[in-house]
Amino acid sequence: MRAFDLLYTLLALVLFVVALPFILFLSFKQKYRHSIPARFFCKNNPPFEPHDIWFHVCSLGEAKAIAPILERLEGVKIAISTITHTGYEVASKYSAQVRYLPFEPWLWFWIKKPKTVVVLEAEFWYLLFSIATMRGARVIALNARISDRSFSKYYKMRWFYKRLFEKCDRIVCQSSEDRGRFIALGAHNVEVVGNIKLAQKIEATKNYPKPNGVLIVAGSTHEGEEEGIIRGFMEYRIDNPHAKLLIVPRHPERFTKVAHLIESIAPHPSFSRWSQTQTISEEITLIDAMGELNNFYAISDIAILGGAFSPIGGHNPLEPAHFGCKIITGKAIFLQRELFKYISHVQFVELDGIAKALRSAETLPPSQVNATIDLDRVMECFLH
Repeated sequence: MRAFDLLYTLLALVLFVVALPFILFLSFKQKYRHSIPARFFCKNNPPFEPHDIWFHVCSLGEAKAIAPILERLEGVKIAISTITHTGYEVASKYSAQVRYLPFEPWLWFWIKKPKTVVVLEAEFWYLLFSIATMRGARVIALNARISDRSFSKYYKMRWFYKRLFEKCDRIVCQSSEDRGRFIALGAHNVEVVGNIKLAQKIEATKNYPKPNGVLIVAGSTHEGEEEGIIRGFMEYRIDNPHAKLLIVPRHPERFTKVAHLIESIAPHPSFSRWSQTQTISEEITLIDAMGELNNFYAISDIAILGGAFSPIGGHNPLEPAHFGCKIITGKAIFLQRELFKYISHVQFVELDGIAKALRSAETLPPSQVNATIDLDRVMECFLH
């Protein structure tokens, strides 16, 4: 063990001891009741059995993004690690071993003999890179990115990230801007391929009937966003009384809270929960079910894309654009800026501009995706 790796491990262990009461507290929450015991205590989370390629993803978006790659790896033994429960659920649908990535110090005991480790986007865990390299693996950062907001913080710690990126055999970036940032941090073997999310197969899994009137879906909403969206919709509905709104919160543990919010600020419009009615007959419907968002994008006229009205960083616009929804979103898209470059006819507004944007959408053409990616070149990055 190198001196720096030993020091890093000891500091991580000290932080673990300090944070232990908080970790134990979070483990009782529904959202974390599987991931925290698995990640911090390795409960029901054994090391991978022998495999050929190990993909490490963070959450739902990255787990979905590797689907086209996995389809081309028939006969290859795949392992997938993830951080979040939603990422784990998506990864579990693939023909692969799936685990939660343990807390870094435990990786000394958990990582065995990997061959190729492919790390998605911004999952830059120092000991993951270092231990995998020490044990003979090629390490590839795929779809790598550094956001506008993050770069200044990374640059202040460039001595650390230079050491981390030295462990990478290849860094395959989303954009030329990302490439410049990685090079500024001391990285080598950096190339631009594009965003692999452009290769995603986007489809509806169910066909629901479209109700009369304008159908608006507020997708992947977060805390603090739903109220402004509902108020904007209610104002818009004064002149468009047949319009309907679907609200799809990003995190399932918020379903009940969002239901109470709708009832408290929109007492006059009729409201229903999808899990109870399975219909879109009311003025506002809370979609309190997972895996349904694309099915509703497919029949909606307008998509209000959440995660960008508060500093979350935005969510993937490819899905609503694929179905021809007219997209309205916030201005805090710093994690999705590259994807939005490929989408036409998007309105970027503040929450208090929702009603005006809904009215403007009536005269705008549908949003659409204006780019593709060479998946063959992506495959070459880690097969050769």
